[in-house]
Amino acid sequence: MNKVKIRKIGAQRILSGSPVIEPLDFAKKVERTEGTIVSLFDQANQFVAKGYIGAESKHAGWILTKDQTEEIDTDFFVRVFKRAKGNRQAFELNEDTNAYRFLNAEGDGLGGLTIDNYAGFYVFSWYNEGIYKWKDTIIEAFTKSVPDFKGIYQKIRFSMEEKPEDFVTGKKAETPLIIKENGIKYAVYLNEGQMTGIFLDQRNVRRKIMEEYAVGKTFLNTFSYTGAFSVAAAMAGATQTTSVDLANRSLERTTEQFEVNGLDPADHFIRVMDVFDYFNYAKRHKMTFDVVVLDPPTFARSKKKTFSVEKDYVKLIEEAIQVTEKDGVIIASTNSWKLKSETFESFIEEAFHNQNARYEIEEQFSLPEDFRTNPYYSYGDYLKVMFIRKLS
Repeated sequence: MNKVKIRKIGAQRILSGSPVIEPLDFAKKVERTEGTIVSLFDQANQFVAKGYIGAESKHAGWILTKDQTEEIDTDFFVRVFKRAKGNRQAFELNEDTNAYRFLNAEGDGLGGLTIDNYAGFYVFSWYNEGIYKWKDTIIEAFTKSVPDFKGIYQKIRFSMEEKPEDFVTGKKAETPLIIKENGIKYAVYLNEGQMTGIFLDQRNVRRKIMEEYAVGKTFLNTFSYTGAFSVAAAMAGATQTTSVDLANRSLERTTEQFEVNGLDPADHFIRVMDVFDYFNYAKRHKMTFDVVVLDPPTFARSKKKTFSVEKDYVKLIEEAIQVTEKDGVIIASTNSWKLKSETFESFIEEAFHNQNARYEIEEQFSLPEDFRTNPYYSYGDYLKVMFIRKLS
């Protein structure tokens, strides 16, 4: 057993519910071999918790159990997966949605790993080398817990010299794989880089757009990626959608998303260009929209520009205000864990003040039900979405 002493402040934080082991928790320098299971004891030699060493962001590792007698083995991971499966029972029974998060890292008691279900094909995302060292044991436990899986894929989200193939076991998915969300079809790709073609954490936002904000409206979707918001709006009855993204792939992939739903892409606009350049184009041509979606990456770099949520979001909202109809809606979203909700709201207030415009925040969204979070780990609850009504 790897017995490790930790400082009082670390012991108190972990006993209070924190799922992370911090580098400063260690009472003295210890050998930190990735994947090693450690038993943590306080300065009074009282057991605190068991966890594993896995360097991720600024963390040294993750807590697995507070039961001193619980072994970390195949049976342990089986229990984790069975709990996760039980907590997603409603999704298993939902005929309109077959893509959701099956396991959400520390929110389900297994920091460093997420698992997404795409119509029976599961994508494992490994966020540190320590948890990846347990890959074979974890995959074995998963196949015992979810025997009806179709196939398993993986994404390596930590630095590795030579990354393995995305496909792991089972059968390979069709390319593209067609999944359903809120009754709408989306084409996803499980074997092409880090992203699949849809962000599952925005499912409830897309549903709200369909139910209340799209019918009979003009719709602008910026940083549109594969156009998922645009397709949801069009299926709900938007009169016209415009999707804007700088990536060349966005044209082909957004066109595909319309087509798999029987929509004619020619009835909608897909623009491959910088979002700020598009705002300038729209202002020159006196174009306005009923609904504008702002869902930028936390950081992005092109040949000429960079975008940072912390530095540039106020300007982004200001631009959106200028092309939004009076009584229109701006849907502002960020997935930056660094940005607190209060700061995000201050960005909105500053932008409207600068534009001499009035507003009210009608609705707010965070992560959906399947993205379970740990209340003692605020970084895990990263998504912030505001529906902002422009009053003048």
